[in-house]
Amino acid sequence: MNKLVWTLPVLLLASCAPMQQGMQEQHDAPPQAHSQVPAPAQQDGSWQALPYLAPQRTVTFARAEQVTEPGKQYRAVLNTSRGPITLELYPDKAPQAVNSFIFLARNHFYEGTRFHRVIDGFMAQGGDPLSADLAQQAEWGTGGPGYSFRYEVDSGLTFNEAGVLGMARSASPDSQGSQFFITLAPASFLNGQYTVFGRVVEGMDVLRALTKTSASGPYGEQPIAGAQADVLSSVTILTR
Repeated sequence: MNKLVWTLPVLLLASCAPMQQGMQEQHDAPPQAHSQVPAPAQQDGSWQALPYLAPQRTVTFARAEQVTEPGKQYRAVLNTSRGPITLELYPDKAPQAVNSFIFLARNHFYEGTRFHRVIDGFMAQGGDPLSADLAQQAEWGTGGPGYSFRYEVDSGLTFNEAGVLGMARSASPDSQGSQFFITLAPASFLNGQYTVFGRVVEGMDVLRALTKTSASGPYGEQPIAGAQADVLSSVTILTR
């Protein structure tokens, strides 16, 4: 993918704009061994953790298999190096995005990836498989799952508050893949341009505590020297 130019005040939430070099990382330990059944999340007793679909991490697919079921509710617990963030997902409003996210999570796709782009007062972006590898830091922000799909816009869903979960993409509306973002503040200028597929229901304090890796200024977005991107160690999918 070609590198995109970031502009203000509307910052394109691209899944193909590489991180700039020079940012140091401390989370260089390899992901831990995988188990077939995720560790129980602290949730209401009616929520059940779904098992993984594979014994180990897989990062390339031809397409997302259908894994969501009609009538089911879904949540995702992002187990980060700062603590857990629980997301309510919207399978009825953004079925492709939710199905793809759950499919990838149940294949360990997100394990060891980083929140490679976090901007104070804007959003936290993650989901790039390349961000699990320090050797590929120059390419962080360009990775995906091997397939892409079209954005899903619902007029009833907006980015008008903090904690909204959206899909990152490039300029093409057909370029959604694995990367996602969560707003840290209202971002109404994104309305109608990006898929909303969930929201934070627990862990807003954890979200706000994520290390800020970039800053916006009069000359565009710049990396923060010495910033150390936080790790997404695993994603637990819950259903009821």
